[in-house]
Amino acid sequence: MKLGMKSLDNITWQRLERENVVTYPSHSETDPGQAIVFADGFPRPDRRARFTPADVTPPDETPDADYPFILTTGRQLEHWHTGSMTRRATVLDALEPEANCSLNPKTLRRMGISPGDRLRLTTRRGSIEIMARADRAVAEDMVFVPFAYVEAAANVLTNPALDPWGKIPEFKFAACRVEKIKALAAE
Repeated sequence: MKLGMKSLDNITWQRLERENVVTYPSHSETDPGQAIVFADGFPRPDRRARFTPADVTPPDETPDADYPFILTTGRQLEHWHTGSMTRRATVLDALEPEANCSLNPKTLRRMGISPGDRLRLTTRRGSIEIMARADRAVAEDMVFVPFAYVEAAANVLTNPALDPWGKIPEFKFAACRVEKIKALAAE
């Protein structure tokens, strides 16, 4: 794209270089941009959005007697993506140096687990050992595992089943077992 050519609603490379930020949509060459997309209506004849209901596709596996918890994965503030860069950043790794999983405090109390205890998480695909952490933001009977720690690789546990339409792996939902690892007796 040539410098100065329009790309989106009055946003050009030249303008971005000059102003640093312009939010889409921008209604004129001096408009800094709108806070809400489609605030004045949608690009349809009646200006109204059209919503189409979708059927919810159930997960490939659900909790049962052997795997009673739901496992989900994601990022941490200090380590995003796979940790391939953030784990090399000494400041970030010092803030969050150890693989950990988060469970609701009620779940931890019910299981006799304290934050800092070592756990074994097991799914139909494998097991990892990881430190427990209390987090009220995690639903009861759910376990959150960040995917930034190779030493407790979340994808050892995740379900590779594919969504039938998008062909996206089901990495965010798996049935899981949580067990406290008994400390070895001091010799």
